[in-house]
Amino acid sequence: MNERLYQGTVAKLRSPERLARLEIPRVVELSLEGIPATTVLDIGTGSGVFAEAFAHKGLTVSGIDVSDEMLEAARQFVPGGNFQKSSMESLPYPDGSFDLAFLGLVLHEASDLTAALKEAFRTTVKRVLILEWPYQSGEFGPPLDHRLTPLQVEKTALEVGFSYMEHISLEHLALYRLTR
Repeated sequence: MNERLYQGTVAKLRSPERLARLEIPRVVELSLEGIPATTVLDIGTGSGVFAEAFAHKGLTVSGIDVSDEMLEAARQFVPGGNFQKSSMESLPYPDGSFDLAFLGLVLHEASDLTAALKEAFRTTVKRVLILEWPYQSGEFGPPLDHRLTPLQVEKTALEVGFSYMEHISLEHLALYRLTR
């Protein structure tokens, strides 16, 4: 079993304190900034927090997760979404299926970082967004040795074919915008 996988509950994912830390409206705005988009794949959707926000912006939302419990919650919160059980290292979609792929606080859980980013690259036509914990110790989020450095993300992104990476520091988190 992957020790990095989230073991918490749906209620914990949707606690008001956690939701406030996610800066959901700002993250969604930055995700969509400067590009027309109609479809998004929420990789590691969990309870569908970001899938729900993208759906409210009018996007057609699909999501994957490895947890049946999380997928059931996502289906309840985003009834119009298409959610499937899958790992981020092997996505069940054809090449170029989505305008955007979004990985919200999940890439650090990947068993194979390169494979996960290759799959995100393969299934999108415009942009991949990675929301992650900053590389520093803190009272929230995973331990430091489970977190990704900006250099790890950039190096892997360039290796798999992205042409550009932008690192945006948020109040509590880091957002990476990867351009094809």
